[in-house]
Amino acid sequence: MTGQKATKELENPQETAEQVGLAALIIQDFRGFLLSDYQFSWDRVFQSRGDTGVFLQYTHARLHSLEETFGCGYLNDFNTACLQEPQSVSILQHLLRFDEVLYRSSQDLQPRHIVSYLLTLSHLAAVAHRTLHIRNSPPEVAGARLHLFRAVRSVLANGMKLLGITPVCRM
Repeated sequence: MTGQKATKELENPQETAEQVGLAALIIQDFRGFLLSDYQFSWDRVFQSRGDTGVFLQYTHARLHSLEETFGCGYLNDFNTACLQEPQSVSILQHLLRFDEVLYRSSQDLQPRHIVSYLLTLSHLAAVAHRTLHIRNSPPEVAGARLHLFRAVRSVLANGMKLLGITPVCRM
């Protein structure tokens, strides 16, 4: 009997590492005011925990995996009334602010607004991922949750692309 691997092999680990590394660098640089002096630190850039580009990439990859795992079976069933949990409401309210954040960044030419928004979105998604289960939920609830996570991943990907980051689907 052969054992199954818990993790999948990456198609191109070098490319993924470069994309995650660039995300770490870009997020570190864009977190504050563009014209301010700050102390650059490689240690801060490559932290695996906290508000980093690595965290954004990890969140995107995790949500992509969720879609791959459950997408086919649940994407037809969608009833927004099933999204009553506080975690769902928080995410929906945050998603509604995306255009406001883009406008603000365009007005003062500071990408830090987008960075802050994406980091908060990733934190909200992480909490929701731990508490809003898709497996073993009624199909209507599972479908609504999957759509919610898909919306988060889409906004996260678009925000990252605006910052010059290529989102990864696996890490």
